[in-house]
Amino acid sequence: MQNSVLQRNRDVPLRDLENRADWIRLETIRLVEIAKSGHYSSVFSCAEMFAALYYRTLRLNPTDPLWADRDRFLLGKGHAAIGQYPILADLGYFPADWLDTYTRLGSALGDHPDMNKVPGCDFSSGSIGHNLSVGVGIALAAKMRGRDYLTWVMLGDGELNEGQVWEAAQSAAHYGLANLIGIVDANGMGLDGDVGDVMNIEPIADKFAAFGWSTQEIDGHDMAAVVAAFDSAQDQVRAEGRPHMIVARTKKGKGVGFMETTPYWHLGFLGPADKAVAVGEIEERMAR
Repeated sequence: MQNSVLQRNRDVPLRDLENRADWIRLETIRLVEIAKSGHYSSVFSCAEMFAALYYRTLRLNPTDPLWADRDRFLLGKGHAAIGQYPILADLGYFPADWLDTYTRLGSALGDHPDMNKVPGCDFSSGSIGHNLSVGVGIALAAKMRGRDYLTWVMLGDGELNEGQVWEAAQSAAHYGLANLIGIVDANGMGLDGDVGDVMNIEPIADKFAAFGWSTQEIDGHDMAAVVAAFDSAQDQVRAEGRPHMIVARTKKGKGVGFMETTPYWHLGFLGPADKAVAVGEIEERMAR
């Protein structure tokens, strides 16, 4: 079994990770075309972080999805699972042809992930705001049992409007969870418009710091910064004995110009002309 384990912090060139991020964008476009509606821009804002986590940072074993010593990853912003599924198939968690059934009747792959159906999915999603609480429980269990796996939780910035998130933040600091790392995909925009207009949640880093977390802010589209932050977070939680939050400043729809300036691609469908423009822009960048 050990030969199939993907160890933490693998040596992967940054350019390869950048191309993986753009491949995730292309696969998202392909899967939305199957469903005829989907979340483009929410995936595009975190594509670099998806790529860095799965292809470099996390300790995983795709041949044994429930391996007790794997690092856990919980997707709070579960509507971005359409960008997670192609990665799981690519790593070998399930056959690639499952992707062709995305959201079809009887498919394991829904708009939000189901941990009971999707190998490699550590917790389900639906109503937003629960996964940091679950991550606290998983991390606390590891601490009590003396296991060395890390628990990572990715949140959306709009998700921070849920009070349960802050109860979880308080609990994580109280229990000194030096094995819990959070990521806020702070893309500044939700379905209803700018997060700051709907319900302002800034300053994010200062708020988590006030709850007892160590924090850092990064450009979530700068792959070098993402990798460095993921590396330093693992060192910092152990050195300081408390949870750590990475606030990644991102842009919704990043990578496709006409998606970057409007909230309307949070959930939508590309017609043929727009699809050609989007795919062309991404493929041109990958070919450089």
